Amino acid sequence: MKEYNPEELIKAARKARNFARAKYSNFRVGAAIITDEGEVFTGCNIESSSYSMTICAERVALTKALSEGKERFKALSIVAKDGAFCPPCGACRQLLFDYAPDIDIVLSDGNDYQIFKLRDLLPHAFDDSNLGEK
Repeated sequence: MKEYNPEELIKAARKARNFARAKYSNFRVGAAIITDEGEVFTGCNIESSSYSMTICAERVALTKALSEGKERFKALSIVAKDGAFCPPCGACRQLLFDYAPDIDIVLSDGNDYQIFKLRDLLPHAFDDSNLGEK
């Protein structure tokens, strides 16, 4: 498992933010997820006029990686507007937990960053054990 550089992951998320489709909220978000092998996948938020159809940057990055066959992840960075940290929403936390429960979440406000474990951001998460026998 390769180590990751939080600043480089933030840089990738910042670049991805440029592609955000946020014509309703103007709240542009970029995310970058790194696999255990060091491969980076990025995403940006994509809004819909039917607000519930909007997809967050974190889920875009994760689903891009999953759709390319990646299964093990080390960290995910999130960048929104400068001057504010932007933690993942509840839906993103749940989907990330389903596929990467031990991932680091790197939040940047443009000047500094903070690193959290996803398990700390989503305590007592719903997971496979709640589904019973298959």
